[in-house]
Amino acid sequence: MSKHLTSDQANPIVEVKNLNMFYGETQALHDIDLSILEREVTAFIGPSGCGKSTLLRCFNRLNDLVESARIEGEVRVGGRDIYAPDCDVIDLRRRVGMVFQKSNPFPKSIYENVAYGLRIAGENRRWVLDEAVEKSLKAAALWDEVKDRLKDNALSLSGGQQQRLCIARTLAVEPEVVLMDEPCSALDPIATARVEETITELKSDYTIIVVTHNLQQAARISTYTAFYYLGSLIEFSQTEDMFTNPRNKQTEDYVTGRFG
Repeated sequence: MSKHLTSDQANPIVEVKNLNMFYGETQALHDIDLSILEREVTAFIGPSGCGKSTLLRCFNRLNDLVESARIEGEVRVGGRDIYAPDCDVIDLRRRVGMVFQKSNPFPKSIYENVAYGLRIAGENRRWVLDEAVEKSLKAAALWDEVKDRLKDNALSLSGGQQQRLCIARTLAVEPEVVLMDEPCSALDPIATARVEETITELKSDYTIIVVTHNLQQAARISTYTAFYYLGSLIEFSQTEDMFTNPRNKQTEDYVTGRFG
């Protein structure tokens, strides 16, 4: 049974073909075939240890930092093979931004957190930085809360604000794809709702891939959902279909709470 969506629905921006991944002798991902559509929110669900975050980290080559990691197969972002020898990994990580499970603001001002990626890229014109900081904080639904305290230390923000600041920092360098690895798991319900609202608003401009252990969250924020189990992609479909009419018995058992 095909796990692919038909290509006439939208343009795939991330394409995965025959992807296998190993940590030493241990195989973590098995024959993954997947197309992520542009400017949509796609959720990755499945029990702990099923390969969701491992696959996510293949999209910006964070797994390169693990010495024993080895990839077979193909991953394309915007039509380009990101594992080709001539791929610029620094540029890739600008194009494919990452928001982690635990918010990780730098011990700098709110302003400098957002401007950081631009400064690293050599941009120091104040007006450019000012515009980018304001635009990114607005996109992350944080501007109104911090516009009068941009010089304050980012660590003075609440947990939910820190996570939205990390989203703003990711957006400032204008990525094509934003990866989010359980971005709300450390947040309370109110902060979670704000981050979910932000994700929903961002999809008109960005392709967002969210790993979540929260099935209700996947149902609320995503258009498409991929279900993984033991390193394999079991089912990929529109979120509404997966939760109301799953094609696979294993998917049905997971989304109805029979296991996981």
